[in-house]
Amino acid sequence: MNLNSLDLNLLVALDALLRETSVSRAAMRIGLSQPAASHALQRLRDLIGDPLLVRTGARMELTPRAQALRAPLAQALDQVRSLFIADEFDAARSERQFRLMMPDLAVELLMPPLMEKITKAAPNVRIDVVPWRGPAIFTAEFARTIDLVISIGNAFTGFHRQRLYTDSDALAVRRGHPAGARLKRIEAFLDARHVAVVIRGQSEDLIDMWLRPKGIERRIALVVPGYLEALHVTARTDLVAFVPRRLIGALAKQLSLSTVAPPLDPGIDEQFMFYPTRAQMDPGSIWLRNIMLGIGREMERAKKAA
Repeated sequence: MNLNSLDLNLLVALDALLRETSVSRAAMRIGLSQPAASHALQRLRDLIGDPLLVRTGARMELTPRAQALRAPLAQALDQVRSLFIADEFDAARSERQFRLMMPDLAVELLMPPLMEKITKAAPNVRIDVVPWRGPAIFTAEFARTIDLVISIGNAFTGFHRQRLYTDSDALAVRRGHPAGARLKRIEAFLDARHVAVVIRGQSEDLIDMWLRPKGIERRIALVVPGYLEALHVTARTDLVAFVPRRLIGALAKQLSLSTVAPPLDPGIDEQFMFYPTRAQMDPGSIWLRNIMLGIGREMERAKKAA
């Protein structure tokens, strides 16, 4: 059979005829006139090569071929209808696996509250976090495996973005650091030895890219690939880290760190959540995005309250 010549409306008519075993009742069921339903039956007889409905006395009966078609036809129509109905996401029963890409600072700030909420609402859902990589090495093949990205900027092709939370950069030093609060002055800042953070896919620390046009060069003593490494080293040396303020606050007690305002105001950083355009209407993606946006709102409220 050439499917290109098949009118799918005939299958709807056939389903009604097989269910009702009556042309008039089938017509009413699918909103056709009785002549139109009779015409559809004749076309179906010609197409299938079987009378389908035969008159026995005062009523109509299904032929054996028609009887055999009832169950598979109903199943086929249900599958076709399901193509146009978005699946619901049942968080409590789902065993879905989501893959997120984010820098280590976002893991530190976002994963504890995210996992707390997911454990309660969706205990069988799994979150896989992969290391952040810059747009230059964010290939299309890799992008197809990612459900969410947490990052600054707007350079991920094929992804929509929503603002998650705001932050600002500050200086982190160990408690008892010999320079301490004096680092607020440009002279002390320039004399200090710094740890730079160069994440995969970047050529240098974003702070240095911001400082250089201002004619300022830090004394870089150490380069590490992540913010957590920078703060762990800072906590046990006299090096200075210029990193997101929220991260310093999250680890200040654990690592015995102090926050110092930098001599130049770096302004506000915006962290964004990126999600694939292809997943815009995906119920599971929407569920996860809403949880993440809720965490962002909680972070902003806590910042204002502080």
